[in-house]
Amino acid sequence: MAAPLAVNSAASLWGPYKDIWQTVVNAIWKRQPEAIHLLDQILKKHKPDFISLFRNPPKNAQQHEKIQKASTEGVAIQGQQGTRLLPEQLIREAFILSDLFDIGELAAVELLLAGEHQQPHFPGLTRGLVAVLLYWDGKRCIANSLRALVQSRRGKTWTLELSPELVSMTTRFTDELMEQGLTQKILTLVSHIDLNNEFEKLQRERGLGSEKHRKEVSDLIKECRLSLAESLFVWTCQSPLSKDDTLILISYLEKVTVEADGSLDSVNLSLLMALLYCFDVSFLEQGTEDQEDLMHQLPLLTERQYIATIHTRLQESQPWKLPGLQATVRLAWALALRGISQLSDVTALAEFTEADEAMAELAIADNVFLFLTESVVGSENFYQEEFYIRKIHNLVTDFLALMPMKVKQLRNRADEDARMIHMSVQMGNEPPISLRRDLEHLMLLIAELYRKDPFNLELALEYWCPSEPLQSSTIMGSYLGVAHQRPPQRQVVLSKFVRQMGDLLPPTIYIPYLKMLWGLASGPQCAHYCFSLLKVNGSSHAENIQGAGGSPVSWEHFFHSLMLYHEHLRKDLPSADSVQYRHLPLRGITQKEQDGLIAFLQLTTTIVKWSENARLALCEHPQWTPVVVILGLLQCSIPPILKAELLETLTAFGKSPEIAASLWQSLEYTQILQTVRTPGQRQAIGIEVELNEIESRCEEYPLTRAFCRLISTLVESSFPSNLGAGLRPPGFDPYLQFLRDSVFLRFRTRAYRRAAEKWEVAEVVLEVFYKLLRDYEPQLDDFVDQYVELQGEEIIAYKPPGFNLMYHLLNESPMLELSLSLLEEGVKQLNTYAPFPGKKHLEKAVQYCLALLNLTLQKETLFMDLLRESHLSLIVTPLEQLLQGINPRTKKADHVVNIARYLYHGNSNPELAFESAKILCCISCNSNIQIKLVGDFTHDQSINQKLMAGFVECLDNEDAEEIISPEEELELEKKQARIHHETRIHILNLLITSLECSPPNLALYLLGYELKKPVSTTNLQDPVLQLVSEMIQICNLSSSLFEGGNGEMKSEKGVLGCPRTCLHAILNILEKGTETRNGPVAVQESPHLAELCYQLIYQLCACSDTSGPTMRYLRTSQDFLFTQLQHLPFSIKEHEISTLNQMSWLMKTAAIELRVTSLNRQRSHTQRLLHLLLDDMPVKSYLVRRKILSILDSIDFSQEIPEPLQLDFFDRAQIEQVIANCEHKNARGQVICNVKYLHRVLVAEVNALQGMAAIGQRPLLMEEINTILQYVVERNKLLQCLHAKRHALESWRQLVEIILTACPQDLIQTEDRQLIIRDLLQDVHDKILDDDAAQELMPVVAGAVFTLTAHLSQSVRTEQKQPLAVPLPGHSQYVLMLDGSFSASPGSEGLSLGFASIGDSSLHIILKKLLDFILKTGGGFQRVRTHLYGSLLYYLQIAQRPDEPDTLEAAKTTMWERLTAPEDAFSKLQRENVAIIESYGAALMEVVCRDACDGHEIGRMLALALLDRIVSVDKQQQWLLYLSNSGYLKVLVDSLADDDLTLQSLLTPQPPLLKALYTYESKMAFLTRVAKSQQGALELLRSGVIVRLAQCQVYDMRPEIDHQGMFGMRDPPVFIPAPVERYRQILLPALQLCQVILTSSMAQHLQAAGQVLQFLISHSDTIQAILRCQNVSAGSLQELALLTGIISKAALPGVLGELDIDTSEGTQMELQGHIGRFQRQCLGLLSRFGGSDRLRQFKLQDDNAEGDRVSKKDEIELAMQQICANVMEYCQSLMLHCAPTFQHTICLFTPSLSESTNRDGPRQDTQTPVVPYWRLPGLGIIVFLLKQSANDFFSYYDSHRQSVNKLQNVEQLPPDEIKELCQSVMPAGVDKISTAQKYVLARRRLVKLINNRAKLLSLCSYIIETCLFILWRHLEYYLLHCTPADSQDSLLSSRSSFKSRRLQDSFSSEPNLDFRSGLNRVSQHDIDQLQLEATNSFGESLQKKLLDIEGLYSKVRSRYTFIQALVRRIRGLLRISRT
Repeated sequence: MAAPLAVNSAASLWGPYKDIWQTVVNAIWKRQPEAIHLLDQILKKHKPDFISLFRNPPKNAQQHEKIQKASTEGVAIQGQQGTRLLPEQLIREAFILSDLFDIGELAAVELLLAGEHQQPHFPGLTRGLVAVLLYWDGKRCIANSLRALVQSRRGKTWTLELSPELVSMTTRFTDELMEQGLTQKILTLVSHIDLNNEFEKLQRERGLGSEKHRKEVSDLIKECRLSLAESLFVWTCQSPLSKDDTLILISYLEKVTVEADGSLDSVNLSLLMALLYCFDVSFLEQGTEDQEDLMHQLPLLTERQYIATIHTRLQESQPWKLPGLQATVRLAWALALRGISQLSDVTALAEFTEADEAMAELAIADNVFLFLTESVVGSENFYQEEFYIRKIHNLVTDFLALMPMKVKQLRNRADEDARMIHMSVQMGNEPPISLRRDLEHLMLLIAELYRKDPFNLELALEYWCPSEPLQSSTIMGSYLGVAHQRPPQRQVVLSKFVRQMGDLLPPTIYIPYLKMLWGLASGPQCAHYCFSLLKVNGSSHAENIQGAGGSPVSWEHFFHSLMLYHEHLRKDLPSADSVQYRHLPLRGITQKEQDGLIAFLQLTTTIVKWSENARLALCEHPQWTPVVVILGLLQCSIPPILKAELLETLTAFGKSPEIAASLWQSLEYTQILQTVRTPGQRQAIGIEVELNEIESRCEEYPLTRAFCRLISTLVESSFPSNLGAGLRPPGFDPYLQFLRDSVFLRFRTRAYRRAAEKWEVAEVVLEVFYKLLRDYEPQLDDFVDQYVELQGEEIIAYKPPGFNLMYHLLNESPMLELSLSLLEEGVKQLNTYAPFPGKKHLEKAVQYCLALLNLTLQKETLFMDLLRESHLSLIVTPLEQLLQGINPRTKKADHVVNIARYLYHGNSNPELAFESAKILCCISCNSNIQIKLVGDFTHDQSINQKLMAGFVECLDNEDAEEIISPEEELELEKKQARIHHETRIHILNLLITSLECSPPNLALYLLGYELKKPVSTTNLQDPVLQLVSEMIQICNLSSSLFEGGNGEMKSEKGVLGCPRTCLHAILNILEKGTETRNGPVAVQESPHLAELCYQLIYQLCACSDTSGPTMRYLRTSQDFLFTQLQHLPFSIKEHEISTLNQMSWLMKTAAIELRVTSLNRQRSHTQRLLHLLLDDMPVKSYLVRRKILSILDSIDFSQEIPEPLQLDFFDRAQIEQVIANCEHKNARGQVICNVKYLHRVLVAEVNALQGMAAIGQRPLLMEEINTILQYVVERNKLLQCLHAKRHALESWRQLVEIILTACPQDLIQTEDRQLIIRDLLQDVHDKILDDDAAQELMPVVAGAVFTLTAHLSQSVRTEQKQPLAVPLPGHSQYVLMLDGSFSASPGSEGLSLGFASIGDSSLHIILKKLLDFILKTGGGFQRVRTHLYGSLLYYLQIAQRPDEPDTLEAAKTTMWERLTAPEDAFSKLQRENVAIIESYGAALMEVVCRDACDGHEIGRMLALALLDRIVSVDKQQQWLLYLSNSGYLKVLVDSLADDDLTLQSLLTPQPPLLKALYTYESKMAFLTRVAKSQQGALELLRSGVIVRLAQCQVYDMRPEIDHQGMFGMRDPPVFIPAPVERYRQILLPALQLCQVILTSSMAQHLQAAGQVLQFLISHSDTIQAILRCQNVSAGSLQELALLTGIISKAALPGVLGELDIDTSEGTQMELQGHIGRFQRQCLGLLSRFGGSDRLRQFKLQDDNAEGDRVSKKDEIELAMQQICANVMEYCQSLMLHCAPTFQHTICLFTPSLSESTNRDGPRQDTQTPVVPYWRLPGLGIIVFLLKQSANDFFSYYDSHRQSVNKLQNVEQLPPDEIKELCQSVMPAGVDKISTAQKYVLARRRLVKLINNRAKLLSLCSYIIETCLFILWRHLEYYLLHCTPADSQDSLLSSRSSFKSRRLQDSFSSEPNLDFRSGLNRVSQHDIDQLQLEATNSFGESLQKKLLDIEGLYSKVRSRYTFIQALVRRIRGLLRISRT
């Protein structure tokens, strides 16, 4: 055994042939340059297939055996390993197939396997039936390829304008085929392949399925035969056949017969033409440059032998089967010989050329002209091929030009015959039988040949020799269109023939001559010549032979006769009630006359149809008045057939609007259709009677059809609204009623002699309806009854016809019912796939029905809206609901199903599928209808399958083509291609709109999702049956899968695979071409379609139901996104809008995919896509670039703007207004102008103009309207383009954001990440900063810049926090040495290279671009700037130091070393940033400051935040100077007064919006930042900020705290804080500002303090309420902490003097009262927060605080310590200010150390009988605070050390602890984050803890120091300087005297007044007691603690040894006093 047999899975009889054909199409028809090389390879490889042409591989015993065993042993498959078992069933079928087509067994198996593979494309067919199709399809591909290759040869008749290389290749290849005997093979195949035989064979083996399958097989077989025959035809057109081949062809033609109707079939016609082109010498006359070469190639001229053989063969008297065919060939040969004889050098051939006359005579004797007319020109294929028409044209013209004697002979014979006939008539004999009618036949041939001109060749022009030159250069109509100065000889001869034949015409050829003229007048120029000829003939100077009327072939004669007939017949017109009306009067028109009239009428119709001039000239001729005469004749009693012709002529006249308008009036006047009934009239007259009584009886309806055509034309030309006014109610109604009720509604019930006529009637009447409805626009006037005056009474005028049609179609009217029934019948007929009479007309009628429904759907909304607003009592139902109605015949609601079934015929009837898709698209918007439709579509399994197949077939259509410029008139093929394309668009729109409805909907059904189960459970699959593995299951299904004979389907789809759905079709469209370099074909060839496909895919991925299944399928089965994204960016300039939208949808889908795969942790998928998008890819040959950047490059930011309108007549402003009124939102949400509507408005405006001037200027006005419309179209395009660009940018931004945020961080290295962001930022800035960039794109770009900067900042800062590149041994992440501050060790200075991986210079570039962008936005675009400010803030954040833990270690370096240290990276970057910002100067400052002061709230907040940031780093204080000098600071401060009112409204329980609060907070934060510098504080004081705050009333509106309210609510608001919280958010910033100003303003401290004091006093109620501190919470403690801090700095002695107020005694008193109260309340706080009470406060808090307990607790602790520290500071300040010397100490505490007795200041004290309002606390509280703080210090210190240790070893901490630390930062979702992220969070929490503890330690240390100081001063005073009081003094008096003076004393500036007077009652006993208690309290242990604290802590700070000194002094004091 030789090589093992292997099965080709693509089927060697089909797959390769399909590839050949595809390559041929690409190279020859699509002209793809890269296909040429491929074609060369394929032709070399498959040459044997072309040589053996259709030969099948023979049967083979070895193969038979091999296949026989395949079910057990298996077969090998090419390209796959191992063998595969074949099921028995398949093997049986293979043998059947092998016998059927006589092919090898292996080939049969291949075909079946391919059939199985292709089965999804052929739903309803078994694999055997598909195999039959594939077999013939393979043959068809080979035949078509052969024809295309031959057609592209170099030759004499045409050129396809292909590249010379390709033409040489195909010519060489086909020459080789011809040498191998191609002609013989083709002719053999054509004779052998016979459709009937093939069908019989298939029928025997049950190889035929449904009707559709039969039709497809028969079409394939027919196409094979035709393509083979045409290959020979195109060969002979280009180059002649050899002698032998010519003889073979002649032999073939000898045996040919005609079809039943007498015509040749397409194959034989083609072969006849091939032979005629062999004999063609006419091309030599054209004088082309390569004439010499062509002459040498022509055997007719070079081979004597050739001529001799052929001549002999044709002279044989042996008759052929078709004598006419023989005659045709002989005539062609005779003309060839005559042609040769006229060439100069052919004397040698004289013996043959002499015989030409005889040969021609033979031909004529065999009725050659009759045969040509009936069998050649009459063949249905004749007019489909341009070169057939040209050939027969040449044949006829050659005969007339080259054989003039023969023509003369024919004429003479005709004259002779006419005389004989005349004589025999005179004699009363029968005319002789044997008369020849050759001239008549010749004329009829000419008539038939030129009557149709599908290619607009106007060949008939050669018969007209222009008497006046026409403008056109192609008068000749010769093929190459050479313009001749003088008409060539041939043209002169031909025109002479036309003229001479008309002279002295014998009556026998009168009608043929008219018919000939009729043919020759077809075409605009020909008609003009013919008109002139008839005009000249009739003029008086014509040879006055035929009596007065001139020539009988003239207008004069014709119209004169018509008038005579009219006169004559009018006299016979019977009276209305005479009964004989129906019988023709005796003196009527004879049959002969009638034929003559009809012929002349047809000629007139043709001329008038083609020539506008002729139309007007005839109508305006005063004697002829054709319209009047014709209308007159129509009223007479003449046969219907003649009436029909008269109406046709009127129709032609009606094409001109001018004539149409008067025609309407004449029609109405003559009552052709009776519209007015006179009362006494018994019987109806007019066309209605004709229809009902005459035509119905004859069962022929020419008159009715002609009338409908007339109305159809008139309706289009001009439409009179007041038709019939004065005689009846004006309007079109009677006509419409007749057409509807008498013609349309009854057309099915009438009898028809000719079956086709039924559909012709339906078509013409529906066409009228269609035109009426198409031109109808519902208007308000239609819905109001219009009254008119008629014969003295008011009657209602008729409504417009469109209104009536709408009304009938929006009701269950007979008209709608009939239309729907017609649709049903249409689909039934089409489903038979059989030709039937009138098929074309039926299709057209169905098309009009569908179009009517479509128009109704489009107009119904407006119609119903207007009807609703009007008062008409009409009821209408929306059409989509009527379509849901029950069909009376089937009793099902199947109207929509019937409409949808037309999609199944999309290939054969594209127009119907198109209209059907349009209707479905219209009705799919409503989701209720959707559910019902899904039910109807899926109800019946077979229909369900057909519908799905129909939709899929329309989407799969190969011929569809997007035609971009629809202006040009397209030829049929292109038109069809465009319709196919539009159908696909509608189907996609249907899917897109349906997807938006709730499931189940049509889209889910058509795309193959689950309808019964939840959509998300769908499992999408490829539509291919899994083959052999499950083949065993197939075996049990049926005995023969060929058994599709009766069309039943063996359903296998349940077991395997799934049917092919629209989703597969759509993916297929997008997939084509993805394997090539150019990317998806659809993107270039049908951009709009591709855009919708991508949109649909995106929608499926974005919708939650369909997302899962779709993305799974796209990812696994299709690898869709990767293959598509590879080809981005698509850049096709011509379709910019579509291309951008395609990319947008694709990028959005990619973003979803990245997000989903990241969430599902499908890392490899994510990584693959990221690499594709982010890695460098070659863009052009020399450039590599990241894909994500090249996508950005492809979006052009510049936009051309149309030139503004220049108008002469219209007013520009008004036009702009009108355009604005015509704007509407289209389906995509873009606002564009409705051009049609605008056109209507403008034209109406022009029509409304009155007067002569207006009429004169009308053309100019119309031209200007055109200009305006052109401008609007441009403008719409601009808007759409901008929309598309924004869309693309948005999607790009989305993709970038997903890449940066959603994808796992570790997939992109930090360094790469920064580089990517840098590239993106720089590119996007470069594009938007370009001068041409469109401003509309700024918002999107700004958004992208914001995201990118945020990520850059985050990335750089993360990098800072990562351990340094080379960590030194023993150093953890934070380098912590016991004695070193937080800094990296010098050895690991990793940042010296520059900041971040991308380096400082990149960062600077980014900053500059950001600032440029901000300046580019100018004054507008505040929202854009908002994004940019955000970006800038993120950018500036990069240079901010990260939070560092305060580890309390002493600085190792000295102050000097710190000052001279090199600056670190942070400060360097910050300094450079500031320098760059400064370099932009005032322009930038102006923009930012302006935004900070007014505009959008968010914009203000961000501008303020930015100012805050810049001012904080601006060491030169340029910005601060600008702010104050330009007055912006003052504006900001003054705006607080406005804020006051809005803030007050925020304190109501349900606030309106919190915007005002946030802007206020931002403003205060900024002012606080300004106040932090001394200069800033000064400026603020100058601008009176505190005075402003003092005037604000909002601070006085402190809400009461309502515990019930807070906790009684069932669910407290999530986002909106409670009123108290809101109040605090308002108050705290004000207090902070005061505090900062007090701290910063060193020089003006007293002035500042004075103002602050004024603030406190003006809001004293609030201040006191806070100081009372009724209930303790974190918030109230914060208030207290701030407030005590302010009071401690402001309410001091000496401040009052600073207040610039009138210092009258009373005011002074009042102020001092306030101050005293503040002071007392502050001291009172000590006992609450410093004493043992503090613990109780904590307890309370613990119960309340739930959520974030940890940090709340920290806050509360800190606040309490802060309050104590502030109060202690205040005490210290008071003591120091008021008592500079020890003698005059101001004593704030009584000398009592028993803390418990004196703890509660304001409380009731039971020990004293008289309770004063307030009394001084005892020193005991100080001692208690001292001890408490010392203890706190140590606990804080330990906690701090522990945290620091934890921070050093975060990685070693146990997981629970890490989790706990994380939870305090991030309460929810800790478990979901990675370990690395957990460590980051834990570190963040530890740093916070450490810093919190450090702060507490510093406060404790401060409190201890202050307590010690105060204790020391008091002890010193009491123990050394105080004199005990006189014990006689009563307590009361002393107390009162103290009270009266305390206020003014304590704050007066004289130093000698102090508190001593108030403490007079200190007795000696108290002092002794004090000394004793002090010694006990201040014991050794406390002292040791204090000294330890100093050792531990104060060493780090600068106040070293302070505690030591004080402790020593206190110890000394106690010792001294003891002694």
